[in-house]
This record gives sequence, C-alpha cells and structure tokens, in this order.
Amino acid sequence: MEDLKERIAGEIALSDSPGSAMKKWRELFGISQVELAKSIRITTSTISDYESNRRLSPGVGVIKRFIEALFTIDESRGSNVIRGLANMSMEKPDPNVPFYNIKDFSTPLSGIDFNRIIEGKIIANLNYLNSTNLFGYTTIDSLRVILEISPQEYPKLFGSTTERAFIFENVSTGRSPMVVIRVAPIKPKVVVIQGLTSIDRLAIKLAQMEKIPLIATKLSIDEIKQRLDKV
Repeated sequence: MEDLKERIAGEIALSDSPGSAMKKWRELFGISQVELAKSIRITTSTISDYESNRRLSPGVGVIKRFIEALFTIDESRGSNVIRGLANMSMEKPDPNVPFYNIKDFSTPLSGIDFNRIIEGKIIANLNYLNSTNLFGYTTIDSLRVILEISPQEYPKLFGSTTERAFIFENVSTGRSPMVVIRVAPIKPKVVVIQGLTSIDRLAIKLAQMEKIPLIATKLSIDEIKQRLDKV
C-alpha cells in the first residue's frame, strides 16, 4: 500500500499539471470534491482551484493529506479501489512491451460503420457518433495506462491524428479509461470498452460530459484488429 501511495505522490509532484493529476486520482477513487474537502479540512473551492490549476502547485503536506484522505475514504467503503490498484501494481508488466498499439485507416470510416464492424453497443452519445468520422484507432491496456502513462507520453496515443477511437482492454469497470480522458488536454473521438457488459456509472457520466460516444463490445481485441485492419 505504501508503494502505491508513493507512486501517486510522485505522479502529482512531478507532473507539469499537478492539479490535473489530483483530479484524476480523486475521480478514480470515486470521491466528490465536497467529501474530499471535508476529509482534508479545507474548502471545496480550494480543491477546485487546485484541480483547475488556478492555485500554485500543492506542497508536500497537501499532497500527503490528499492521498491519506483518498485511502481513508476508500477503506471506509470496503477498499475496493485500493485492492484493484494494488493488484494492478503486483502484475509488474514488462516495461519493454508497449501498452498501446496505433493503427490508421487507409480511408476515413464513419462512426456508425465503425460500431457495426466491432459489433458495439452504444452506451452514451449516439447522436455524436452519427456525425463522427474516424481515421484510425488505438488499442490501450487499461490496467497499465493509469499507472504508467505520463502527461508527456499521452499525446503519443494519438499517432498522426486525434480523429480516432481509443479501444481499452483489460477493463474492470470502465471508470479508469474515462477518468484518464477526462483530465487529458486532447480527447479521442470515440471510446470503446472491450469485454464488459456493465459499465460504471461514473464512466458513462464522464462520457456524457465530454460528449464522446462510449461503446461496449464483446469481441476480442484480436478479432477487433482483424476486422478493422481490413478497412
């Protein structure tokens, strides 16, 4: 658990946008600004100022209190997030194996055709999918992106264009992919959750706020790649 706390603290302290990093972890833990502010004993507006980077970077003391509050609140709820993150950390993936793969289409593909090809179920924002054209896709390991990706690396997921779909595999609830996208400066046009039948409510809410079509598919990543690579 201490290793996980140190990892979170390091990400916040070393980030070019520490407020965005704080927001990412708060939303990953499913904690509201009001609840966090009460636990840390500061105002909700102060939390908001940090997360929007209107306030100077938090000091070591604030970061420590922030992380302790996240863990304390989650423990009071049964430690579900802590256990999930700890399991992810214990897997120790090979750092030489990339956790994402980028592919571009030879011709643009409409959002509706993309959804048909992957046999997707539209969870949120069908109206935006109707007007979307995609120029490629990126498959992303959800278990690794939340712990390994840095703000500097994030743009690499887009390759040559932002007009693409992010397809997340190894997803437990759907929350972590949408939280990462929520705090990122640039967004994909479509998000696909692979292998889940039930999507976390927060993930759906974040997709609606960002106006990004959210799709679920039962097809395997290999099958998705085979179908899309024929486009």
